[in-house]
Amino acid sequence: MSRLFSPMKIGCLELPNRFVRSATFEGMAKENGQVTDDVMKLYRNLAKGKVGLIITGYFYVNQVGKSFSNQIGIHSDEMIRGLKKLVQEVHDQDGKVVFQLAHAGRQTTKRVTGQSPIGPSAKGRDPIFFVKPREMDEDDIQETIRSFGKAAKRAVEAGADGIQLHGAHGYLINQFLSPFYNTRNDAWGESEEGRFRFLEQVLLDIKRAIPKEIPIMIKLNTHDHTPSEGVTPGLAAYYAGRLAEMGIDAVEISSGTAFYSFMDICRGRVPVQELADTMPFWKKPIAKIKLSRLVGKYELEEGYHIEAAKIIKPVLGDVPLLLVGGMRRVEHMEEVLEQGYADFISMSRPFVREPFLVKRIETGKTDRASCVSCNRCLAATTDKRPLRCYYKPE
Repeated sequence: MSRLFSPMKIGCLELPNRFVRSATFEGMAKENGQVTDDVMKLYRNLAKGKVGLIITGYFYVNQVGKSFSNQIGIHSDEMIRGLKKLVQEVHDQDGKVVFQLAHAGRQTTKRVTGQSPIGPSAKGRDPIFFVKPREMDEDDIQETIRSFGKAAKRAVEAGADGIQLHGAHGYLINQFLSPFYNTRNDAWGESEEGRFRFLEQVLLDIKRAIPKEIPIMIKLNTHDHTPSEGVTPGLAAYYAGRLAEMGIDAVEISSGTAFYSFMDICRGRVPVQELADTMPFWKKPIAKIKLSRLVGKYELEEGYHIEAAKIIKPVLGDVPLLLVGGMRRVEHMEEVLEQGYADFISMSRPFVREPFLVKRIETGKTDRASCVSCNRCLAATTDKRPLRCYYKPE
C-alpha cells in the first residue's frame, strides 16, 4: 500500500491518509461572518473526496482582525450554530476538519474592519492600500491574545477536530515573529525571544481554553520574502523548535506575504488582468504594469518548500510536518514521505479544481493533480467572487 494511504495521528487525532487540504480563503460567508450553504457544500465535497484532513480557510478571531468581506468569522458566540453545521457536513462524510484561526493585523483596511488596522509596529505604509497601521499597545496585545483563546473555545464547542493558528503569509502572528514587521524595543520585540512571545502567549491561552486532547497546529512561514529580512529558514527553525517544546501537535510550513510577496505563496502563473481588475479604477493602470513585471519570475517549482522542510523537520522531533507548495505528482508525493522530508502532503489549489482528487488517486484514476497553477481562483476571491476553479485554456 502506498504510504500516502497509511494512517497517522496528529496529536490524538487519527487520520486515514496523508492528504491535507491546506487552508484556502473561500469568500463565501455572509458579510457578518456566518457560514452559508455554499460553504457547507465546499467542505462536504472535500470530505466525500476522502481528503484525510481538511483545514478551513482562515476564520477571523475578532472584528479588527478581519481580512476580507465574506470571510468566515469565529469572533462571536453567534457564529457557533453555523459552524456546527459545517462540522456536521464533514463528519457525516467521515471526514475530519480543523479550523484555522487568524488575525489580519495590518493586512486589512478600515473599510473591512471599521477601524484602522493594527500591528506590532507602525512601520511604513503597505504597498497595496498604502495604509499605515497603528502600533498595538499592551491592552491591544492582551485583548488579541484573549480573542484567540475565545475563538479556540468556540471551535471546540462547534465540534472541530482541532485548530490551526495562521502564523504565515504576513498576518498578525507572522508580523510579530518577523524582524521586518516587528521593530518594537519592548518585551514583545527586540529579540527572537521577544518576537516569539506573542505566539507563545496565544498558544498558552488556547491550551488553557480547550481540552488537551484537541490538537493545536500552526502554519508557519519559513521565508517572508519582504523588502528587508523577515522570517528566514534559520529563524523559522528556532521558532519551530520552541513550538515543539511547548507541545504543538503539527507544523505546516509555507512562505511569502499577502502584501509584499504574494507570488511566493502561490508560485505559478501571474493572473495580471484578474488581479488588476480588483483595484480601484485609478490604480488599475499602474497595477497592471507592476503585475506584468512579475510574469515568468514565479513559475511553479515542484515541492518548492522542500529545502525549508529539510531544515525544519529535524528540530521538530516527533511532531508531524505538513508540506504545502507545488505538490502535484503522486510519485513525487510518495518520495517526499519516503525520504522523511514531511509526514503529510498539503494542497490548496489542486483541491479547488478537484475536490475528489484523493479518491481518484486511491482508485488509480489519476497519478497527478490536474491544476495548472493559473492562480485565477485566488485572484477571484480578492475580487469578492467565491472560491472555485476559473481556469481558461489559452
